Amino acid sequence: MTPDSAQVKDYLLDLQSRIVAALEAFDGQPFRMDQWDRPGGGGGVTRVIEEGDFFERGGVNFSHVFGEGLPPAATAARPELAGRGFEAMGVSLVLHPRNPYCPTTHLNVRFLQATKPGEDPVWWFGGGMDLTPYYGFEEDARHFHAICRDALASFGADCYARYKEWCDRYFFLKHRNEPRGIGGVFYDDLNEGGFERCFALTRSVGDHYIPAYLPIVERRKDLPYGERERDFQCYRRGRYVEFNLVFDRGTLFGLQSGGRTESILMSLPPQVKWRYDWQPEPGSPEEKLYADFLVARDWLA
Repeated sequence: MTPDSAQVKDYLLDLQSRIVAALEAFDGQPFRMDQWDRPGGGGGVTRVIEEGDFFERGGVNFSHVFGEGLPPAATAARPELAGRGFEAMGVSLVLHPRNPYCPTTHLNVRFLQATKPGEDPVWWFGGGMDLTPYYGFEEDARHFHAICRDALASFGADCYARYKEWCDRYFFLKHRNEPRGIGGVFYDDLNEGGFERCFALTRSVGDHYIPAYLPIVERRKDLPYGERERDFQCYRRGRYVEFNLVFDRGTLFGLQSGGRTESILMSLPPQVKWRYDWQPEPGSPEEKLYADFLVARDWLA
């Protein structure tokens, strides 16, 4: 079946609206909306909250861009597509709560087509969601991964396990030799089984995001915290910045394709710290994050 990019675009815009509505109802403050145009073709809708009642910063972005040559970030794994025209669209979300007991979270669902005159387009979907806690709770990790499993249950018995392992590999800071968080699911270059199957899988991931995340922050939002917890949160946020600026394919694609910088970098936290060779105190809650959560685990075992 020929890919129907208009159908994908309609879904993504609706997903953005539904997620923002749920987050506004939870936070109590509205998201700001910016519509933007890309000089090379296309544009997007950025929805951002800063200094909300709960979220210190959050963004739920839609973009639809096209051009004459795929950026290097899109062809690194598929060099045969270099030089082709492209159409890319997606929803990308990052939320940074103020309370250190509430995890940062990320969602991305996207669709790309590479085009060449006289040939059928080469298309694929990608995406996933993941969780980055500062103070870990096993109940939360199990819940998040259970919803990820449910999102993929009808697409193959091994689908969740494969995409969980892919997520663990992808969201890994090689220069630190540590994962960014507790993972979730991640996939890319997906076109197996045809357009309808791949689009349905991507819709399921997007539609399961709010049930995966909001129950966690509902449980943790009123936990008291002090300077110690806030300080550790800012330190760990530094790892988030390092990953997004060094490794993240979405960030690199956006910058290389001439996307709107303000929208691309809304994923960065507003307050962050780095320290030289800092180590957590033995037996502390901060050490527990490293020992029990920043490790490869089967959360559903």
